[in-house]
Amino acid sequence: MQRIFDSFARQSMMTTLGASLAEVASGHVVIEAPILETSQQQHGYGHAALTFAIGDSAAGYASLTMMEEGFEVLTAEMKVNLLAPAAQGPLRAVGRVIKPGRRLIVAQADVFDGDTQIAVLQGTMVPVKVS
Repeated sequence: MQRIFDSFARQSMMTTLGASLAEVASGHVVIEAPILETSQQQHGYGHAALTFAIGDSAAGYASLTMMEEGFEVLTAEMKVNLLAPAAQGPLRAVGRVIKPGRRLIVAQADVFDGDTQIAVLQGTMVPVKVS
């Protein structure tokens, strides 16, 4: 699972958001992120882009845990339902694989602010061979 941590460390967006990997297991990843002053919208809530970014990454890295060595992951499409505002933080995105595959992987992420679920994301991930 070290390759998951190594890949995550190369994501400057996650660094900018103050996000970190909290859990990594086969088909499962948890990412946590504070609501920084720089990632708030005009009402002081965490911006939807923050919620989407950590949810997308959690689903993507959950998918990567099920791919062979020598592959990385790209998101082909992702749907998000925002259920409540991100008010307090830190946020916690729990990603899981719904259907693994060699060419396409369907994954989901639930994003929480404390005990409140604030978003659900579902999408399709694509394995990409790296050199």
